[in-house]
Amino acid sequence: MIQNKHISNWLFFMAFMVFSMAVIGAITRLTESGLSIVEWKPLMGAIPPLSEAEWIRVFELYQQSPEYQQKNMGMELTEFKNIFFWEWFHRLWGRTIGLVYALPLIYFWIKKQIPDGYKGKLIFGLVLGGLQGIMGWYMVKSGLIDRPSVSHFRLAAHLSLALLIYGYLLWLGFELRQMKKVESSFCLRRHGWVALSCTVLTMMWGAFVAGLDAGLVYNSWPMMGAYWIPPELNYFTAIFVEPVSVQFVHRWIAIFTGFIILSFAYRIKSYLLTVMVFLQISLGISTLLMQVPIPLAAMHQGGAFILTGLILFYLERMSKK
Repeated sequence: MIQNKHISNWLFFMAFMVFSMAVIGAITRLTESGLSIVEWKPLMGAIPPLSEAEWIRVFELYQQSPEYQQKNMGMELTEFKNIFFWEWFHRLWGRTIGLVYALPLIYFWIKKQIPDGYKGKLIFGLVLGGLQGIMGWYMVKSGLIDRPSVSHFRLAAHLSLALLIYGYLLWLGFELRQMKKVESSFCLRRHGWVALSCTVLTMMWGAFVAGLDAGLVYNSWPMMGAYWIPPELNYFTAIFVEPVSVQFVHRWIAIFTGFIILSFAYRIKSYLLTVMVFLQISLGISTLLMQVPIPLAAMHQGGAFILTGLILFYLERMSKK
């Protein structure tokens, strides 16, 4: 049906906006801009400072934060404006996503174009978006109390919710397109879901790496300096909180995940998925070797979302009618 195509196109566009948000978020984090705005104004916060007096006010608020006092003491207003931009743009993009989702949803609802069984699903997408805004602020608050950085656990939760929203929008869009199903066994479908689960787990550990700046230690591959297993990896909890151990787990979970996805791609004869796996692993290794340059690191995060989307595409086609 034509209206189904319109709605699915809208959902795909929304998924693209969430993908873009993830890349913008990566740049915000990599430029250390995420703690530049210490207020949360869901509505008025969309308007940046428009006068010198307002710039001075928000800068003075930032000067009271742990990041300024412990890392950026002496920063000038001009420098502050640079980091302010990325956090403001990140939040503005989030607000824009909310509007671009809510307004068409209202239109489709009034025009009675939403297929049976999808009203609740689309409302749930709106709820997820609201929760993501709250989660974002909850993450930022962890860096405004006594530490000059956000909790890497909250960062991982923020990324997880973004990935959930992205995947949810794509899945609904795929469903509404009513793509031709392909014959598949339970074993093959299970293989696909394992590949997806491993991808998500790898991304979560990637968030730990980002939150702890763990990509700036042991910038070598495949060994970590002179070690295959770094000496810091000496107790279980280290793999969650110690930068070297977190990087060690992330790099080897990523390789394991790569093999899982490649074997799945071989079984379903997907050259595109195969190429994407090699590209993503190459981006990860290059990011590490080059000590986390912003363009490569942002592409690496974006690649993870693309990889997830491809796996979801094949899984939806294999799902039962």
